[in-house]
Amino acid sequence: MGIFKIEGGIRLKGEITPQGAKNEALQILCAVLLTSDKVIINNIPDIIDINKLIVLLGNLGVKIQKNGSGSYSFQADDINIGYLETEAFKKEGGSLRGSIMIVGPLLARYGKGYIPKPGGDKIGRRRLDTHFEGFINLGAKFRYNREDHFYGVEAPDGLQGASMLLDEASVTGTANIVMAAVLAKGTTTIYNAACEPYLQQLCKMLNSMGANITGVGSNLLTITGVESLSGCEHRILPDMIEIGSWIGLAAMTRSEITIKDVSWDNLGVIPSVFRKLGITLEKRGDDIYIPSHENGYEIKTDIDGSILTIADAPWPGFTPDLLSIVLVVATQAKGDVLIHQKMFESRLFFVDKLIDMGAKIMLCDPHRAVVMGHNFQSQLKATTMSSPDIRAGISLLIAALSAKGTSTIQNIEQIDRGYENIDERLRAIGANIVRA
Repeated sequence: MGIFKIEGGIRLKGEITPQGAKNEALQILCAVLLTSDKVIINNIPDIIDINKLIVLLGNLGVKIQKNGSGSYSFQADDINIGYLETEAFKKEGGSLRGSIMIVGPLLARYGKGYIPKPGGDKIGRRRLDTHFEGFINLGAKFRYNREDHFYGVEAPDGLQGASMLLDEASVTGTANIVMAAVLAKGTTTIYNAACEPYLQQLCKMLNSMGANITGVGSNLLTITGVESLSGCEHRILPDMIEIGSWIGLAAMTRSEITIKDVSWDNLGVIPSVFRKLGITLEKRGDDIYIPSHENGYEIKTDIDGSILTIADAPWPGFTPDLLSIVLVVATQAKGDVLIHQKMFESRLFFVDKLIDMGAKIMLCDPHRAVVMGHNFQSQLKATTMSSPDIRAGISLLIAALSAKGTSTIQNIEQIDRGYENIDERLRAIGANIVRA
């Protein structure tokens, strides 16, 4: 396993460009299975999770050609559906959370879709019920092998449009059901659908391929099934989670950083949440400029003077993937904040590592933590730690970059799953970070 060695306490300066969005890419790549025509996708991030999915698609029989940095062509005109029942697929699909989204396209086009229990972050249970209940509503038969945790859905006579109310606004669940419904007979309505920008991007791409999806951007999607889809060219949005990570990095290290080409229109409440922490953000065209916070940053209180609470929520609420970043940034703010992680029960457990570094955090329960900021009066101390998941990993990296001394972060493969060449990009703006 690799490690990062980081010398903290260095002010950074310069420009950084966010990678393509991981969570959009996982959906978009699975959508290439819906057509036999060529699909060109640009701005694909070069990260472990995405590269694993590309390999999986290749093993399924998708013809793949790399056109240049971040640009690929895909053609799914000769799929080996039998690969889904091999031991190799069970091992491969089980190592990647996003592999679940191949099921909808394969079910729609080939009448069957199988998947082992997907892996990914160790952040608590991530249920798959929404996905499979949606497929069952469309007429598929469901089976589950408890012995080897293998899921399957089959619809040999095709799928039939239906009206459904999702039990949760799951992004991947909505994406999977949408991809199944675009080739179903009749009309499908999905209420309580996720409406994140990345789901909107998927719907726009499918419409450009000939699908008929209306209500994009709302929580009520209407999908009129079509006979087939054609090819297209699509560009992935910049990664909003990475953008939030760079905002947090700039504040914690009191650095002057410009984040380039952020697609402001798709950031939602992210800028305003960081401003509530007292962080100054300037909109310069489509860039974010963060000045060096020489005098620190002060957390705002609620209107009645009570402690600020930052909680995650389905879009257009605050994304859960940035709560770890907000938490670590708050450790050096002036003031206190309650962090409420509603969606996952294990995501806050990394705070013990921050406490070891000198942060003042009270973990109330698996979902809530109160952070009492140091206001830079007491610098975090360097330590050795291990990255438990992607977002906790980047939060610990930000803490290490602001800490006094040299820190070691182990299990950095977790960080590499979501951040492209992060050590090289940080060195380009002045960080002292070495991969070993």
